[in-house]
Amino acid sequence: MCWDCDHPADRMEQHLATLRRCIDARGWAVQAVERDRAHPPWAYTVGLTLRGLPELVVTGMPVLQAGRLLDDAAEHLEHSCLPAPGCPFSLPGGPELEVVRVARPWAHLLVSARLFGEGIEALQLVHADEEGRWPWDSSYQGVLGGQPVLGVRAGPPGR
Repeated sequence: MCWDCDHPADRMEQHLATLRRCIDARGWAVQAVERDRAHPPWAYTVGLTLRGLPELVVTGMPVLQAGRLLDDAAEHLEHSCLPAPGCPFSLPGGPELEVVRVARPWAHLLVSARLFGEGIEALQLVHADEEGRWPWDSSYQGVLGGQPVLGVRAGPPGR
């Protein structure tokens, strides 16, 4: 076996130390998970919790694109607020988005939960496809594996 296989705890501690340095320097880091055969790619922030903010997650988007989106959204969240769940919006140069409150963040944002505890909060940035369709639309065309929505979609305020 290889060293990483023989010492998985050491490897995780090294990874967490790298993330902590990134959080110290920038305020957050992005943890990405590549697509596998059955699951789409996804990514999430680690560290916004320390600022009293919810962590952010994106599913069903290539990891580099998701990382850029999460960085833009985290910067926006630091200076303003994201729209309420159920309200479509977009960030400059990004896709149309809708916020969904993540039902069990500790089950999906494993590194954030490991660093900050199971009490973390998270918001998912659900994105429309190129034709403006959402994952809850029957005609949605996303990546292989789809775009899992990790909470219950809220209706627009006032509805």
